[in-house]
Amino acid sequence: MSEQIDQSRRGLLGTLAFGAVLAQLGAIGTASAQANSSAPASGRGTHTSFAALKQVRAGVLDVGYAEAGPADGAPMLLLHGWPYDIHSYVDVAPILAAAGYRVIVPYLRGYGSTRFLSADTPRNGQQAALGSDIIAFMDALKIEKAVIGGYDWGARTANIVAALWPERCKALVSVSGYLIGSQELNKAPLPPKAELQWWYQYYFATDRGAAGYAKYTHDFARLIWELASPQWKFDDAIFARSAQAFDNPDHVAVSIHNYRWRLGLAQGEAKYDALEKKLAALPTITVPTITMEGDANGAPHPEPAAYAKRFSGRYEHRLITGGIGHNLPQEAPEAFAKAMLDVARF
Repeated sequence: MSEQIDQSRRGLLGTLAFGAVLAQLGAIGTASAQANSSAPASGRGTHTSFAALKQVRAGVLDVGYAEAGPADGAPMLLLHGWPYDIHSYVDVAPILAAAGYRVIVPYLRGYGSTRFLSADTPRNGQQAALGSDIIAFMDALKIEKAVIGGYDWGARTANIVAALWPERCKALVSVSGYLIGSQELNKAPLPPKAELQWWYQYYFATDRGAAGYAKYTHDFARLIWELASPQWKFDDAIFARSAQAFDNPDHVAVSIHNYRWRLGLAQGEAKYDALEKKLAALPTITVPTITMEGDANGAPHPEPAAYAKRFSGRYEHRLITGGIGHNLPQEAPEAFAKAMLDVARF
């Protein structure tokens, strides 16, 4: 059987399986380009954990990751944000796995069971480092190409892979759209209300902020969750499940460096200079893409009209209504899973 026929068959089976899953969960119908979709309540919080985590050495890291679905399924890579973890996808992964995909959810550097291989490696949070981590991770798992989805840091990292290594990204789902940035652009001041939303970025620029985040990591993360998703009524158990990931010994250092680097207050590594030069030019993303936004996202995010032209391939934007905040995959798992399945068929 040719690869093309096999992929078509897999897509058909995936469509049928996904339909069965949605029927069981009572999900609503298809979201179309530029349409508003209400996020179904069913499915959210259905699952509480992944199967046993795996580890693989990739680049400068020993990466911890969850995996679901058939080992020979077409790969889908799901990337989490700050301050969240792989459990953002705990309800998304089973839907995609039931559709026949191999679903892989890694802990980013500084989270969960992911560790640096050397004590001498800088605890660097710059965008090019995270993008390079994913390429090394795909190489380690011998994944040539994947559909990649993400939000927050994960969306930015997915954007970077799609922009710089389009041959490795079959298609993209990006919450809040195009998030690639540059230190030069970040020098420009924003209007006061916009600056206010970045209060923690300026807090982290101080020694007091670094010490405060180290001392109150869990409390700080919970505050961000509440501000970024003001209508998401998560409980203590849901937060505690993810908060364990912040106990990683490198979490604070990577987080602080990420925000200081953005403002030009911390140096990056020279080995990423060429990549950052490309990213500073805000490269167009050519792979098929669906961007998404929740109607109650309380975190800083651009308007869709500001980034639509950054995507030159087949493109759709979906607004998910129903009080959906920043952590869209966890708050609206069916809507996110559907976007992943739809973009894979673009």
